[in-house]
Amino acid sequence: MSQYFKQGLFGRDLLGSIVVFLVALPLCMGIAIASGMPPAAGLITGIVGGLVVGMFAGSPLQVSGPAAGLAVLVFELVREHGVIALGPVVLLAGLIQIAAGLCRVGVWFRMCSPAVVAGMLSGIGVLIVASQLHVLMDALPKARGLENFAALPGALIDAVQGEAGSLTALAVGVATIAIMLGWEKLRPAKLRFVPGALLAVIAVTAVVQFAGLSVKTVDVPSNLLSAVTLPSFGSLAGLLEPSLMIAALTFAFIASAETLLSAAAVDRMHDGVRTNFDRELTAQGIGNTICGLFGALPMTGVIVRSAANVQAGSATRMATIMHGGWLLVFASLLPWLMRMTPVACLAGILVFTGIKMVNFKQVKALAQYGKGTAWIYVATTVAIVATDLLAGVLIGFALSLFRLALHSSRLKVGLDHHEEPGTASLRLEGSATFLRVPSVARTLERVPPNTRVQLEVDRLHHVDQACLELLREWGRNASARGCELVVDWQQLNQRVEGVRRAA
Repeated sequence: MSQYFKQGLFGRDLLGSIVVFLVALPLCMGIAIASGMPPAAGLITGIVGGLVVGMFAGSPLQVSGPAAGLAVLVFELVREHGVIALGPVVLLAGLIQIAAGLCRVGVWFRMCSPAVVAGMLSGIGVLIVASQLHVLMDALPKARGLENFAALPGALIDAVQGEAGSLTALAVGVATIAIMLGWEKLRPAKLRFVPGALLAVIAVTAVVQFAGLSVKTVDVPSNLLSAVTLPSFGSLAGLLEPSLMIAALTFAFIASAETLLSAAAVDRMHDGVRTNFDRELTAQGIGNTICGLFGALPMTGVIVRSAANVQAGSATRMATIMHGGWLLVFASLLPWLMRMTPVACLAGILVFTGIKMVNFKQVKALAQYGKGTAWIYVATTVAIVATDLLAGVLIGFALSLFRLALHSSRLKVGLDHHEEPGTASLRLEGSATFLRVPSVARTLERVPPNTRVQLEVDRLHHVDQACLELLREWGRNASARGCELVVDWQQLNQRVEGVRRAA
């Protein structure tokens, strides 16, 4: 410990913790509101993410807390099953993560196509923007992304006419976005550690208070412990419902994938200790289990706060732990100050965050690995917005697996006619699977009548049942056209398991 202070690591961690605290504070409250939960639920998750997960994390410089990526899932869960279901679902998701970490499968959670993950984040970004544009006007968002977009013109008309929503709130939200955008473009290099979100909150809140503007403000309890809602036996029993079990599995998978991908990104930002993915996954599970017991939001490792932690020069996990302490002190001692914050201001922060998540420049970067990869990103994004998060991610996975199957089933099919009349060779090079049945069938259809076809399989690595059945069927029916298929069936059958052996 003495070396920790002598080497000046404490000073670096102290500065880093303050920077991360300033970034995390508005995001914890804003993400809670976007999730359909009170701001205190987000603050509790941020505190647990700092004090508890920071202590056990396998990625020392990664910061955990409520994530915009899970806001859509939480909103859907609360809308369909009520707030009472959130705690048990997050609790079960945490236990799943602990089991996965202890079973050393953390690295397997990284087995996600980057195109699907990028598409998932972009889709979530679009959904956040769609819902928070309503909150920006002090109006209530709809349940679905497309419904939110369709209802925007009506919400704006209602705000102008004074029937619902507020133009004042809209001005507050737009001013918040403008300050964040301006600070990002124009901030001095010496003040790069000052987060634009905090600057916007302070400036806009001050104007609202001094001008006495009538807008909705954040509702934070005087006693943070009053926001803790322990799950009841009845709510825990509700986990037997299949939809809640699926929700817990979805939370666990998406939170784990986002956390471990974020940890990998953090590793590329510094030269210190590398991430222990199994330990990180276990720590996240512990954090989510506690958040579930407290009825708070689920957590993940968050790249925005983690990047701020690294860029501020933090050296050890103490920076993450101290940032959780700052959140606890601020929420406990200064709740009156937080209650001055306009809801539209936090909505503006989330609109800005959502837009940043929708990074269409990734299409060009992903296209370098093949146009199919870029299309998977686009399809995943569109599917999430058009349906829901789980369905969109599953569609992205299905497309990735289909693309993988196409690539692993590369097959060259050639029909070579010999100089001797009535003879030809059918060449199969690569892997002949069910995906290549159409191309093989089309080639066989081009065989002229009264032709003796010799099948060459020297360069055939694998053949599956579908292609075998096609060849057998064509061979049986060939005599009707005066044709014959000459095959060394023993040699061909040896390719069924993809093993090339001598006949």
